[in-house]
Amino acid sequence: MFVTASNMKKNREGAAAVEFALVLPLLILLLLGVIEFSVLFYDKAMITNASREGARLGIVYDFDPVNDTNHPQDGEITACVETYCKNYLITFGEINDVSMLISRTGDSSGDILTVTVQYDYDFLALPGFVSELAGGITLEAETVMRME
Repeated sequence: MFVTASNMKKNREGAAAVEFALVLPLLILLLLGVIEFSVLFYDKAMITNASREGARLGIVYDFDPVNDTNHPQDGEITACVETYCKNYLITFGEINDVSMLISRTGDSSGDILTVTVQYDYDFLALPGFVSELAGGITLEAETVMRME
């Protein structure tokens, strides 16, 4: 039997569908991976911004005659950071995994204020698959500023 062009065409009609079926899961996985890591990097930037906002609030001179302090207290800084995270982090639920550490060398002009924010990032687009392999990722940002 001779192989003709029409026989070859008939033999190859389903090849494109089979190739597409093999490649489609990889393309979807690649697309979801790009989305997932884009969200991760965005959340890292928002954690960094939240620590900057908290530190900036903490260093500004603001005399409080009731508490006899020159700068906002840790509770105000914590509220500022939590509000920022609540408004800007991308999650599909409540933000429960944000923790802060606020340390000062003093409360007068020139002293150092450090605001550290940690966030346990849970994968959103690929939660079961990636979480099993990598666990979660802890994003951390630290901002150090001098008191005004």
